Amino acid sequence: YDWASSTELLGRMAMDKMLAKISTRRYGAGLEPVGTAVEARSKGTSRSAISRRFVAATETALAELMAQDLSALDLVALMVDGVNFAGHCCVVAVGIDIDGVKHPLGVVEGDTENSTLVTGLLVGLRDRGLCVTRPVLCVLDGAKALATAVNAVFDHPVIARCQLHKIRNVKRHLPDKVARLVEKRMRAAYRNPDPLAGQGDLEALARELDHAHPGAAASLREGLAETFTVARLRVPPTLARTLRSTNAVESMIEICRDHSANVKRWESGTMALRWCAAGLAEAKKQFRRVNGHLHLRALRTALDDHVAAAVTPPAYTAEQEVAA
Repeated sequence: YDWASSTELLGRMAMDKMLAKISTRRYGAGLEPVGTAVEARSKGTSRSAISRRFVAATETALAELMAQDLSALDLVALMVDGVNFAGHCCVVAVGIDIDGVKHPLGVVEGDTENSTLVTGLLVGLRDRGLCVTRPVLCVLDGAKALATAVNAVFDHPVIARCQLHKIRNVKRHLPDKVARLVEKRMRAAYRNPDPLAGQGDLEALARELDHAHPGAAASLREGLAETFTVARLRVPPTLARTLRSTNAVESMIEICRDHSANVKRWESGTMALRWCAAGLAEAKKQFRRVNGHLHLRALRTALDDHVAAAVTPPAYTAEQEVAA
């Protein structure tokens, strides 16, 4: 009786149908036919009733997202990015665990992707049990606020800059004809199996651009080494295709945008958070394990070795430790 009289099922149905782009005005058109007599007496399909159910369901989705326990999550890679809903910036985080499963981790709302906002998001993940002491690959789009927040919260973050963002940023400083040639050379450098040689090719390209297009040259040099992080870790190509860009988090964000396409009036930041959380829950249903997930354990070893080499001097020996 409790289950039959509960409105939770109706709320979930309302959320599913509205995320499928059925508006409150046309909600009845998406229901199964029950006869004209029943439809005439029904009161639970009005615009206001559906809106109330949707608000309650999305509030539940947001609460569940922000309260989930992360202590059992063995995180290997982290991606953070922002999505705008009519002036409200929602910063979302997605993690990839050791088995290649993607997990929406959290969302916060603010005006821009500033370091305070992103730090608050990551601190919230830590408070919910996410381990921040082990090395983790942080794939970012190049925004300085993201890197600042990651370095402030994680003990041993290994930052990898998105190669696609780097190419787009450089192209913005160039005329179309030159941009096409520069993009071709940048992609060839990123495909080079030797990361040092690839980085050298792009440094040479920056020197060529110095005189005619100094803005493009400066954009290319900024954070260039971090765009080769995945290559320096010797990640196999199947897994590297996922980790050398932020496409994984951007595809999740695109799902959120798509499901909220019918919204014409955004009332508040709370509404943006609710819709974003509902979109993340829907995106999670569509997630598949990342390509090359069998190589994630080797990546974990490579991350540990990378951090150990950065912490321990190369000439340091066990005899020196005993003498000390």
